[in-house]
Amino acid sequence: MTDIKTLPQILLERAHAEPDRVVARHKRLGVWREYTYREVVEHVRDYALGFVALGFARGETIAIIGENEPENFWVEYAALAAGGKIVSLYPDLTAPEIEYLLADAEAVYFVGQDQEQIDKGLAVLPTTPALRRLVYWDDSGMWSYDDPALMTLDALAALGRRRHEADPGEFAALVAAGAADDLAVLSYTSGTTGRPKGVMLTHRYLVDNAHRVASATGIEPGMDYLTYIAPAWATEQFFGVTLGATLPLTVNFPESPEQVLPNLREIAVEAMVFSPRQWESLASTVQARMFDAGRLRRRIYAWGMDIGRRVHVARLDGKPVSATARLLLPLAEALVLKPLRDKLGLTRVKVALSGGSTMAPDVFRLFHAMGVPLRNIYGSTEAGLLTAHQGERYDLETVGHWLTPHPKAGAPLEWKVTEEGELLVRGGVFFKGYYRNPEKTRERIQDGWYRTGDAVSVTDAGELVFLERIDDLRKLRTGHTFPPQFVETRLRFSPFVKDIMTLGDETRDYVGALVNIDMSVVSRWAEDRKVGFSTFTDLSQKPEVAALIREEIARINHFLPEHARIRRFANFPKELDPDEGELTRTRKLRREFLADRYGRLIEALYGGEAMVAIDIPVTYQDGRRGSMAAKVLVHDVEEDAARVASRVSVHASAS
Repeated sequence: MTDIKTLPQILLERAHAEPDRVVARHKRLGVWREYTYREVVEHVRDYALGFVALGFARGETIAIIGENEPENFWVEYAALAAGGKIVSLYPDLTAPEIEYLLADAEAVYFVGQDQEQIDKGLAVLPTTPALRRLVYWDDSGMWSYDDPALMTLDALAALGRRRHEADPGEFAALVAAGAADDLAVLSYTSGTTGRPKGVMLTHRYLVDNAHRVASATGIEPGMDYLTYIAPAWATEQFFGVTLGATLPLTVNFPESPEQVLPNLREIAVEAMVFSPRQWESLASTVQARMFDAGRLRRRIYAWGMDIGRRVHVARLDGKPVSATARLLLPLAEALVLKPLRDKLGLTRVKVALSGGSTMAPDVFRLFHAMGVPLRNIYGSTEAGLLTAHQGERYDLETVGHWLTPHPKAGAPLEWKVTEEGELLVRGGVFFKGYYRNPEKTRERIQDGWYRTGDAVSVTDAGELVFLERIDDLRKLRTGHTFPPQFVETRLRFSPFVKDIMTLGDETRDYVGALVNIDMSVVSRWAEDRKVGFSTFTDLSQKPEVAALIREEIARINHFLPEHARIRRFANFPKELDPDEGELTRTRKLRREFLADRYGRLIEALYGGEAMVAIDIPVTYQDGRRGSMAAKVLVHDVEEDAARVASRVSVHASAS
């Protein structure tokens, strides 16, 4: 039995079999350009040989930073073809963050998209001695740059073409020398509790996880796939990078991040993966637009969604569908559901996945009601993808059934739960360890089992339920425990709440919360009610907005045990920002950092104060540092049972 091939080996094999097959599409300057296997391989070959001509050696690291554009993927394939590894960087990283990652990954080449990224590379070049050259593919604004370390990707490709002409067999020999257990990707953890760690991923790992996805979701060769999540996130390595080249998919690259929704509608993709925050944002967009609609349109929308819920969600839950709902579904489709899917570009979607962290079941129900088969997929960078919603029926409160590893990737997945409730797994292909950090690796792998750090339970049907990160489970002074993410994911379903950080530990008697309002939605809401405001800070502290958020919290409290209910809250006076270190690049809360930064506000919340003056350090876009003074109001959550019950009823019918 032959072993698993490397990603470049599979790419060349597929390209030889179907050279004219379209495998990529990119909208540039308003025009969709298609790329065949033959064209992709030519680009990959030229870049790979260009790097070799510059002195790139097997095992070295190339860093790539930019938006999801074809060159981003092709440079990765090229680095792997040349026997190297890559570290993909989130495009909104700051220069200090990049400096740490380049040094830790021992990157010798930095490939950036444009002037913005190259400026960051030039800023860290003097303090990153291993870095030999900076390469860029978009030369807009670069005409005045003359640093000898700079080189265009086109110039690199020209070097590669000349080398190929001199030795036509070199590229094939480079690719053939690769092995499945070669290191391919350094995928850095989000760093919620400290410095990011480089997770070492091999070709075997990538192919194994791509197989797990394909076998569980029914994703098929040739499906149109939208690449939007950054390849710095391991999930996109499985989908756009690996499945895109090997299944293959037709990978569609949007014109820009701002054009994702319009481009999505143009393409009407068949497969897509968003993070929970992106699906929540899409759901908020739908609900926010309904605020602007007239009363009749809102009623028609609510009626159509109710019919969709009574049919699609009922079938998913295994409940009987009434004859009336079945008869009304075609009319609801014509008037509401199909036009809604068309507005979102989801008319053809067959594989829609949410991965990365938990998401409120209400968000899933919203999309299922409109006819979008949204499913959860769960795993970690270190252990790979572990479970997913599969089949025609699954529980939206879970993260699904276990996946099947590649038959040549090792043993089937096994799992067990410790007395503390932590999930341990083994089987398939794990990560190869943390790069240059064997001590941390030993902490996570014990006796062949990978410690996920996740608190879980299992339903009677065998589906896994994610509860919380073990380290994030909180105990109050009363002895009661509560899961912060459970509360937070359900509150983020509210179109008015962008982020929420629950508070409470062994020094506190009750649960509190800091809320980051969704400016775009709440501002519309305020304008509709003639509530005047000037800035985010001003809007967040309006008594009308406080009352709005209070009702949203009370609605969720209604479903929680008494000890887990939020008693007091405050609205953040500024939007949470990854550039400020308040969020990770995947928009996860950096809780310890936030607790320190907003410590005075938290003390006021638990001290019974109604208002507190705080001074928050901020970093401006030009790099200057300053501070923002604000007076923040602290609110009690009133438990008026009749009003809460009414709010729950109205919310259910509107969503």
